[in-house]
Amino acid sequence: MPSNSVYLEERIPTQLERSWKAFRENTLAVFGFWCLCILLLVTILAPWIAPYGAQFQTGELLMPPSWDTKGTVDYFLGTDDLTRDMLSRLIEGSRLTFGYAVLVALAAGVLGVLIGILAGMTSGLKSSFLNHLLDTVLSIPSLLLAIIVVAFQGPGELSILLAVWLALIPRFIRAVYTAVHAEMEKEYILAARLDGANSFYLLYHSVLPNILVTLSTELTRAISVAILDIAALGFLGLGAQAPSPEWGAMLGDSIELVFTAPWTVTLPGLAIMISVLVVNLVGDGITQAINAGTE
Repeated sequence: MPSNSVYLEERIPTQLERSWKAFRENTLAVFGFWCLCILLLVTILAPWIAPYGAQFQTGELLMPPSWDTKGTVDYFLGTDDLTRDMLSRLIEGSRLTFGYAVLVALAAGVLGVLIGILAGMTSGLKSSFLNHLLDTVLSIPSLLLAIIVVAFQGPGELSILLAVWLALIPRFIRAVYTAVHAEMEKEYILAARLDGANSFYLLYHSVLPNILVTLSTELTRAISVAILDIAALGFLGLGAQAPSPEWGAMLGDSIELVFTAPWTVTLPGLAIMISVLVVNLVGDGITQAINAGTE
């Protein structure tokens, strides 16, 4: 037997493999991941899987859901006060609430992370000025910022997306700036600089891997905030306008039917709650998996 095969070393898994293993062992995170995949598929394929059009009038006024004795399977979640199918409207509305929230959060994350990294890699007057400016902006709630933008732009889907996007950018900048600035002051960064490493090398090999937890946490929080802000503005009549199937607008339009037809109010509310819960489950699972993979 060759001498070099007597003591075989086990293959050391990478950080990504350790994180993925830790994520799979988290039952709630895996459940949330599959629910998130289903929600994304429903959002993407909404026009093809909805049984009826969002504005199609079935002729059945305020029919209860199918589990009620007066309901029918043809209208699984019942109908509203204009005889429109609730299931079809919820499926179509996933694009306007959940889909737009994901796109807006990703767009705000790209710009916010770039600005936060540039600010965190610098020091002196520019860094201090940006720090105090962001503290001032973040003292204003994101929903209030969105309402201010909508007040200038006027109600509508484009205005609400712009408003939520502008409200989310400072959150990313502040979080990334703080994380990068803290990493740049550590001793291993100073040692790498003394060895001749430039800023791009430090950013790619040292800083970014150590702020992945911050990035995942902020992205999860941004998607949740975007869903709630879009729904809140729709509920207040400042976002998507009737007869749009946006979940917040559906909730606001049906608020007077809470006693006569409670499913028209509870179903959009449940859709908002479940989407936020699923996103938070996946985000918490990713954060715990990253922490476990680095230990």
